[in-house]
Amino acid sequence: MIAPRRRRSQLNWLLTVLPAFPLMLLVLRLWYLSRQDLPTMLLLVQYINPLGMVSALFITLSWAVPAVILTLRVLGGILLVSKPEDAGRSPISIAALRMPDWVVLIAIMIAAFTWQLRLLPTLELMIVAVLGLTAVQRLRAEPWLMRWITLGVPVLTGALVLIFVWPGVVAAVRGGDYGTALMLAVPPLLGPLFTGPVPARWARLVTHWPAVGAALALPIVIGVTFLRAPVLPSSAIEVGPAGEPAREVIRGQLIAVDDTSTTMLQPGGEVIFIPNGEVQSKTLCPEPVNPPESAVAVRGWAVEESVLEWIAPTRKVTEIDPRCLGRPRDRAGE
Repeated sequence: MIAPRRRRSQLNWLLTVLPAFPLMLLVLRLWYLSRQDLPTMLLLVQYINPLGMVSALFITLSWAVPAVILTLRVLGGILLVSKPEDAGRSPISIAALRMPDWVVLIAIMIAAFTWQLRLLPTLELMIVAVLGLTAVQRLRAEPWLMRWITLGVPVLTGALVLIFVWPGVVAAVRGGDYGTALMLAVPPLLGPLFTGPVPARWARLVTHWPAVGAALALPIVIGVTFLRAPVLPSSAIEVGPAGEPAREVIRGQLIAVDDTSTTMLQPGGEVIFIPNGEVQSKTLCPEPVNPPESAVAVRGWAVEESVLEWIAPTRKVTEIDPRCLGRPRDRAGE
């Protein structure tokens, strides 16, 4: 057994190191963008706005924060109701016990808007699990009311969710996308299993090992996701003497513009300084859109879209600027 004082010391070390993780992600993103070239990385550090990188980090990884909060609350709640004597000895039970309700509510709201449609049934499972576990921990109500909260609400909510996503389940099965079908159909059926205690001898096994697995996998997933996120605008610049046809079009990521030159980072990691007197025109180029992994939609809602992506206005690119394809504008009609 680990002494309580030593355990608190380990937790304090974790809380101290945790804020350094976003900073490490930002540094790794610049290192990756510079193709492991230190002078290029130092140039990027000099010119890139930290607020822009923090914004890219927030937009790219906004789904991860509610995932961590809700996973800790559910696993810690199961351990608390299954083995109360471990309430002061398990980090996940301590986290669940001290987690304010308003933090859980905000995490649910963020997840509802940022998670993809195929993950929303899992969110429904977590919500009913949090409600049921909270009722078991805090309420001393009549047995019929407890049965309604821990069994009736999960069954009813799961049935409604299953009715809504059923067309997507059928389409996924017909298209051979069985992974999407399972993600849509299985979580609504598991609600009653997560609202009550498990046998005490299995409590730590079914809570700690999933938490350890998630803790090991999440930093890798977050790192890989953020390393691919754009942090500089993709641009195309026509270059040539003033008053003459453009000599060439330089494509890359725009780093900075000063009084004398425009600095561009090319896909291979080379940095080019273009004299401002030779810059004839500039344009922003849209980021390449990856093809969807799944063609399944639920009542017109693609399973890979979140609520924000579904309802928020988007800029539709109907025609690609020829400069983004490496051709000067005066050659577009040729």
